[in-house]
Amino acid sequence: MKEDYEFEEGAGDASESGTSRQTRLSDLFAPGRDTLVVYSFMYPPGGKACPMCAAFLDSLNGSAGHISQRVNLAVVAKAPLETIRDFAASRGWSGLRLLSSAGNSYNADYFGESDGGDQWPMVNVFRRDADGIHHTYASEIFFAGSEAGQHPRHVDAMWPLWNIFDLTPDGRGENWFPQISYD
Repeated sequence: MKEDYEFEEGAGDASESGTSRQTRLSDLFAPGRDTLVVYSFMYPPGGKACPMCAAFLDSLNGSAGHISQRVNLAVVAKAPLETIRDFAASRGWSGLRLLSSAGNSYNADYFGESDGGDQWPMVNVFRRDADGIHHTYASEIFFAGSEAGQHPRHVDAMWPLWNIFDLTPDGRGENWFPQISYD
């Protein structure tokens, strides 16, 4: 691990108001669980939440309670904590541990942000042992070239939405992508 990053975190349920606190990456490991999965949510400061990330996190929120029985799970975004929490509350997310990385270089250090500040969706896995905390996985297939007309498929194995579409004769289609809302 490059450093013991300090994140801003609020109450466990995004719909609850309350004061925020500083949480270190090392504090994200619960007793008896030595693996941490962190998703980098594309939500830049002053920008809008990524619709694809929102759809993925809708699914992940529903599984978070199950996942957290075996491994630690957190979602990190560069936007201010209050912005992240307001968006999460509007989506009904209650199972995700939401953190703001606005005050640190986590996103840039772990492939969630370009040199120019563009946000990237990334899954990183860390493992804690007697020697410290080690980075063991990143969904770097995001950066590999895709076939013509194919969208990067770096988190698809974890995303029920695409898995369902992949079972159908028409597959994912060519022009459909998740939206923040459907009118």
